[in-house]
Amino acid sequence: MYRESTITASESEIQAVENYLADQNITTAIKHPSGFYYEIVSSGSGTAPEICSSVSVTYVGKLTNGNIFDQTHGSPVTFILGELIPGWQKGIPLIKKGGEVKLYIPPSLGYGSQNVTSGGVVVVPANSILIFDVQLADVQ
Repeated sequence: MYRESTITASESEIQAVENYLADQNITTAIKHPSGFYYEIVSSGSGTAPEICSSVSVTYVGKLTNGNIFDQTHGSPVTFILGELIPGWQKGIPLIKKGGEVKLYIPPSLGYGSQNVTSGGVVVVPANSILIFDVQLADVQ
């Protein structure tokens, strides 16, 4: 059984995301009550995922400097929504199957104060803002 995350970003983290959006001249992003920002590229149709749903997605994850730290290659990958970072748990249900969303996630709704490493190399520094382009291919 999965429970919806109750984490909310601090004012300083929200301000950092707002500063990034302003620097990039992004004016269409909407603030979610938990503190991340999002842009719905396409709302999709059909089923919207819930916390216990299995979601199949394609995505690209970037840092604010533009470096890609993770992405799918070709086929969608499948996750249980409740096992993902809080920013995804709250952001992916904003769209339905076939939809696409861009998420601007402050650290506390992402990987927090932990470095994320791959092969011994830090790919996401601690306290990073994360930017994800996510396409929701399927919901089960």
